[in-house]
Amino acid sequence: MEEPLKNSSNTAALAKDPVCGMNINTATAKYTHAHDGKNYYFCCGRCVEKFKSNPGEYLDKPSHSNLNKAAPGLVMLGAVKAISTPPKPAAVSANAYVCPMCPEVRASKPGACPSCGMALEPENPLPATRIEYTCPMHPEMVRSEPGSCPICGMALEPRTLTAVPEDNPELRDMTRRFWVGVVLTTPLLVIAMGSMIWPHGFMDVLRGSILPWLEFTLATPVVLWCGLPFFQRFWTSLVNRSPNMFTLIGLGTGVSYVYSVVATIAPGIFPDSLRGMSGYPDVYFEAAAAITTLVLLGQVMELRARSRTSAAIRALLDLSPKTARLVGPDGTERDVPLDLVKPGDRLRVRPGEKVPVDGILLEGRSSIDESMITGESIPVEKEVNSKVIGATINSTGSFIMQAERVGSETLLARIVQLVGQAQRSRAPIQRLADRVAYWFVPAVVAIAVITFFAWLFFGPQPRFANGLVNAVAVLIIACPCALGLATPMAIMVGTGRGAHAGVLIKNAEALETLEKVDTLVVDKTGTLTEGKPRVVGVQARAKELRNDELLRLTASVERSSEHPLATSIVAAAQEKGLILKEPQDFQSVTGKGVQGVVEGRFVAAGNQLFMQQLGVALPEDNHGNIFVALDNKFAGWIDVTDPVKSSAKTSIEQLKHQGWKVIMLTGDSTFAASTVARQLGIDEFRALVRPSEKSEVVKKLQEQGRIVAMAGDGINDAPALAQANVGIAMGTGTDVAMESGGVTLVKGDLTGILRARRLSQATMRNIRQNLFFAFVYNAVGVPIAAGVLYPIFGVLLSPILAAAAMSFSSVSVITNALRLRNAKL
Repeated sequence: MEEPLKNSSNTAALAKDPVCGMNINTATAKYTHAHDGKNYYFCCGRCVEKFKSNPGEYLDKPSHSNLNKAAPGLVMLGAVKAISTPPKPAAVSANAYVCPMCPEVRASKPGACPSCGMALEPENPLPATRIEYTCPMHPEMVRSEPGSCPICGMALEPRTLTAVPEDNPELRDMTRRFWVGVVLTTPLLVIAMGSMIWPHGFMDVLRGSILPWLEFTLATPVVLWCGLPFFQRFWTSLVNRSPNMFTLIGLGTGVSYVYSVVATIAPGIFPDSLRGMSGYPDVYFEAAAAITTLVLLGQVMELRARSRTSAAIRALLDLSPKTARLVGPDGTERDVPLDLVKPGDRLRVRPGEKVPVDGILLEGRSSIDESMITGESIPVEKEVNSKVIGATINSTGSFIMQAERVGSETLLARIVQLVGQAQRSRAPIQRLADRVAYWFVPAVVAIAVITFFAWLFFGPQPRFANGLVNAVAVLIIACPCALGLATPMAIMVGTGRGAHAGVLIKNAEALETLEKVDTLVVDKTGTLTEGKPRVVGVQARAKELRNDELLRLTASVERSSEHPLATSIVAAAQEKGLILKEPQDFQSVTGKGVQGVVEGRFVAAGNQLFMQQLGVALPEDNHGNIFVALDNKFAGWIDVTDPVKSSAKTSIEQLKHQGWKVIMLTGDSTFAASTVARQLGIDEFRALVRPSEKSEVVKKLQEQGRIVAMAGDGINDAPALAQANVGIAMGTGTDVAMESGGVTLVKGDLTGILRARRLSQATMRNIRQNLFFAFVYNAVGVPIAAGVLYPIFGVLLSPILAAAAMSFSSVSVITNALRLRNAKL
């Protein structure tokens, strides 16, 4: 078994199907099987069953030797190259070296710049990017080149998008075939309609068998060349045993065309009952050609509409500026390509310009429009030491910043990566469509066969012709593609819309579950509060111990801690000019406090639980949240306040109005927790909660039957975020929390939860509309095509009209999904 390949365009790994050799995305693979302690990934259920029956047959041989023994899904027209291992990207040779400060300086080998002395860098240091393609309906299908999905026949799409829309060879090819079809089908339809409206006149002009041969001449290029992609996919679906839309199209057009060819070449073999007024058998070349042309029209419209579903990601990518103004060590400034900016570089951002990369403001101040990233329209004031986000717009002042994250590490790049990952994930609701689609095509084929024989034995004359026409109409009007597209198209557009509102959806399951949430468990520090605590009071209780001395000793031991509360205590001591000492035997107890030896005295500072653990008794009248003990005796407290976020109260009220139960968890003291809960109107809270207990609280709520969302921003929130039905990470928090959450709020504000909720409701509503349309369309269209209205109204559905309806059904689903781009969040 080969080790999974790391995909260059996504963090997910690729593993090779041991049966057929196909590359499978392990993050989205539906079929897995454990054998000898290893997990193997498969493209379909048939490969799994083959592997289970005889694993040794596939593990003992090189993957390429299995091509001839693999599941039927392997042998397809032109598929050998597509299923082989993607070639490793060839490295681009660095044939020139340039100076990052003086781009005009070029050299053929490494060295120092003659102008500024900086080391020259390769002009093309990175390997060529390998573009991979995947199916929007089956994201586990990954190919190294464009083509069609072997399961559903849909055109594959690039997994990684660029800011500039790429040329779509599939769309270009389908458009060319469509216009050729239009040119040849139009006179064919004129002839067919003319022969029905003016039969005797046509027979006078085109005597004998000339008319069928003329139709044959016009229809053959349309069916065999314009419709060639459909027949290739039809054959692939048969070989793969994966019936899909093209199975029905291939059967319908193939039957019409082959019957008409036989009737044209050998009319004498047909009985009198199958001959028309001209004495020759009726032919259906116009139906086969018109169906092909209309399906091509549907494909062109679908491909164009599908390209618009990625507009959100392209718009995000297009936000990045192309250059940055680099400030040199000597103060000189010059514009350089964004690719040359490195962490630590100093950059000038002038009014009206875009911030080039993520970083920190060093000099100056300004207000920055971050709406394209956070969804908030009000500019944010920035001053020295403020964080700035790449691609946001500097509104007023000029400032100098230091680059911290560049390239793929910027927030914008991570947003694009998360959105792309979410768009390729599968929502649980899609399982219903998958189950129906599995049996749909065989059922339609069976209905078409029943329709043919029902008309043949019980229908009016001409029975055979009516049976053939109606069977073809049944095959053509059924569209499993609309059913399969209902969920993924809505997910693609919905996640893109969320990204523009500052709501990043990690996977489709989180988006679906968020609609059902009834309980919100929320961390206090950094989620409900600003996460920037400050000391508001110091109270010494030990004899001959002044407040400043208590603060100095506490700050000395807290200086080795990275906790926000510790930082605020140290800052308060430094503001007063107190001299801090380096602690000895420092120890941090997660979720409780710190301890160490300062100037020979044992100093412990932490919460109430920490004091209890040390055996230190606390007075009843304490009002602080950081208690201090000297030599294991209570010495006083420090009151640290973390301001509540301005939008927290309104957001909590709206969430409660929607029926959510809000519970606050914090490791702070009961006094501090009750103060915040009272300010925000939170009825239920729990204080002195250890990090390990947060996930237990979530689990107990789930055992009560509640659907729980957990919102937090710290490392200690990660287990609870993972345990919750939906983890909501604050974008202002740690990377660990963001990785554990299914939803990330870029701004780190509770208003983002309301937006995420509305996005979930809008997306799920759209999915249900799409599924309803697809189900009803087929439930109504197939019986009408079979002829159920004929006994009552004398109405039959032409295969040409059936083709038009089928082509527009998929487009209707995609168009409905595109409405999510304008959803109000």
